[in-house]
Amino acid sequence: MHTVPLVILGRDGVLNEFREGHVTVPEEWVPVPGALEAVARINHAGWHTVVATNQSGIGRGMIDMSAVNAVHARMHQMLQAQGGRIDAVFFCPHTPEDGCDCRKPKPGLLHDIGRRYGMQLQGVPVVGDTLRDLQAAQAAGCEPHLVLSGRARGLAGAALQELLDQVPGAQVHASLDAFADFLLQRAGSNDSVAGGLAR
Repeated sequence: MHTVPLVILGRDGVLNEFREGHVTVPEEWVPVPGALEAVARINHAGWHTVVATNQSGIGRGMIDMSAVNAVHARMHQMLQAQGGRIDAVFFCPHTPEDGCDCRKPKPGLLHDIGRRYGMQLQGVPVVGDTLRDLQAAQAAGCEPHLVLSGRARGLAGAALQELLDQVPGAQVHASLDAFADFLLQRAGSNDSVAGGLAR
């Protein structure tokens, strides 16, 4: 089975500032400080980056596919300006009531990524800002990472520990930039990339 060095990222709250009312137009897609540069650093070190995101605003009729494409076009343009890239965006358009297999915390979206890349997901880092991101990562056999941006901003102490207790082995980083530091330092010390793949 072909493998690639891969990192799977959440979108809202990881790459861009989380908005309660959903990102419905490109101008509302505002990057988290340092996030685009972090993706570029991850890319330049040899990783592919893919986004896996719940977008229930589609199922709720708050945003249509042309608007989603326009938002992602802005994301790609802003990343390109920093020397970074997202290889693909996988999204669940369903509402929680739809009972689909692709809405995180279910792992269907991550399994779709594994099939697209023809690879096992064991040990692939997944970076998110919610418990359901970590649970989806765990269910897919991935390595769960929580960033304290977006919905996890300000989470600390007992509240943070309570969340982490639900996903043993999850690691915490202040931001995507801090995760990139961790990933690159680990790769340097192990002379490997995520999932034990040779660089």
